[in-house]
Amino acid sequence: MKIKLSHKVRNDRWITCETAANADALRKNNLEHANQIAEPVHFAGNTFYIRYVKRGFDIALSGAALVVTLPINLVLAGVTTVDVGMPILFGQRRTGKGLRPFTLWKFRNMTDQTDENGNLLSPDERITKWGLFVRRHSFDELLNFWSVFKGDMSLIGPRPLPVEFTDRMSERHKQRYLVRPGLENPFIDMATYEKWRYAHARFENDIQYVESISFKTDVMQAFRLIAMVFGKRRTTGSTGTDGHFVGYDHNGLALSNGDLRDEDLYRIEILGIDNPNVDESAHE
Repeated sequence: MKIKLSHKVRNDRWITCETAANADALRKNNLEHANQIAEPVHFAGNTFYIRYVKRGFDIALSGAALVVTLPINLVLAGVTTVDVGMPILFGQRRTGKGLRPFTLWKFRNMTDQTDENGNLLSPDERITKWGLFVRRHSFDELLNFWSVFKGDMSLIGPRPLPVEFTDRMSERHKQRYLVRPGLENPFIDMATYEKWRYAHARFENDIQYVESISFKTDVMQAFRLIAMVFGKRRTTGSTGTDGHFVGYDHNGLALSNGDLRDEDLYRIEILGIDNPNVDESAHE
């Protein structure tokens, strides 16, 4: 079967204007303060394990995974062709190690339906039933093994985020890119998850990984990942932008777009009303 690749598309086609507008407001209101109060990151360093052994494991295990999952990917390719037509793959620009962007390929699971003005409908309106099934069972993640094999990603590490998110991050949280992004980075300490809202806890967990990365850490994370996949969850198949990182609140804590559904939080962080980081005279 000949697989046709799609052209690389701008990520903002699937990130709503509302999310971008919220991010701009948070960057203006709070990013400088978030940088001022952020603690320094103590990188574990370019050890022999990080430079050679970890990469060797990535090549060997991802190569084996590509062989094992080849039949599944062929089935996915065939059904995707029937479901949404050609091309069957699309690329998303993600930020990799050293802040270098790369393209993450996935099987298409949305149509190209537009409204009367020619604008794409929301992701939730365009995703197909097959696409929801693929997402719920994480089959859309299988092509990530190719990104690991070619060196853009690692098996274990912080999840690669859309390139649009990078400029919204504090200098502390940009340090998550001192290492290759990974398929998944389970929570090292659940106290981190319980202490903050999810967006901030996820970034702080990534920093914990950067500061403690070693063979022992990766083995422990691998076992946590196995437990998470088989024992705890299936993905929801959500396609919206509520989970997208948009910036920081006035206390320097990371926010997702969904957090801003709280009216009081929106008033403070987006409108700048009662926000100590914002000059109130600007609203007079």
